[in-house]
Amino acid sequence: MSDTALHTQDPSRDPHQPSQAEVQDAKHTEEASLWADAWRTLRKNPWFIVAAALLVVLLTMAIFPQLFTTTDPRECLLSRSRQSPSAAHWFGTDVQGCDYYTRVVYGARNSIAIGFITTIGVFVVAVVMGLLAGYFGRMVDTVLARLADMVFAVPYILGALVFLNSIEDRGVTEVAGILIFFTWPTMMRLMRGSVLSVVNSEYVVAARALGAGHLTIMRRHILPNSLGPVIGYATVFVGIIVGAEATLTYLGVGLQLPSISWGLQLQNAQPYLQSHPHLILFPLIFVGLTVFGFMTLGDAVRDAIDPKGKK
Repeated sequence: MSDTALHTQDPSRDPHQPSQAEVQDAKHTEEASLWADAWRTLRKNPWFIVAAALLVVLLTMAIFPQLFTTTDPRECLLSRSRQSPSAAHWFGTDVQGCDYYTRVVYGARNSIAIGFITTIGVFVVAVVMGLLAGYFGRMVDTVLARLADMVFAVPYILGALVFLNSIEDRGVTEVAGILIFFTWPTMMRLMRGSVLSVVNSEYVVAARALGAGHLTIMRRHILPNSLGPVIGYATVFVGIIVGAEATLTYLGVGLQLPSISWGLQLQNAQPYLQSHPHLILFPLIFVGLTVFGFMTLGDAVRDAIDPKGKK
């Protein structure tokens, strides 16, 4: 006799209680429908297509800058310092006489890397803490919520200014680490709220009734169904952090030379804003395009996953 038949004939099981297989099938069907509907919505959204195409170009530039320029970014001649844009130097040259177009292309790597590293770190912290707070509630929720409030009470730009100013050698790791420390509470609160919205769903109640443990319920039932809004926000968050890195570096507490980044280019161009505006203009355009791309993509993903969240 098959296992299915034995299970069906088990007199100890409530015939009105769904089996584990039925719970899993219902959950998988709901998840597949959600993501399929989201993808169909995204494909019809012109802003998603524009943002995705723009980000593909920017990410390719960050990973493979040699595809966009063959000039060495550190090949600098003081004799051609601060030249205006021309056929020889599309974006002109900087204070040290470096080809500015090449420097802008190579600056994408560090700026976008900080955005991704910070977002991944914040995502992991937020998902773990939000999942625990939303699922267990009570004392766990209270402790984690108060911890998030304490960090959230300090504006992240101010906190990063204070801490980064005390670090002598600031690279990608140091800047990203400080930003992770001060920016996780918002995403953690979003994850907690998303968990609370599904923790009492029918498939979760059924899994508990069938004797599933906490870890199994969180991993198989809660986590897959609560990540949607967090993923949407995380995409927006990359753009926020790219802008934050440029701001911190412009203020003198971000990346340091000999690193190349858009923030460093903005900082070095500050004294020449009126006489040589191209030194500010080009890195600022690329920062703006990157932030625009990630925020537009994130908004599209969020609206596709959670149509009720549209205004």
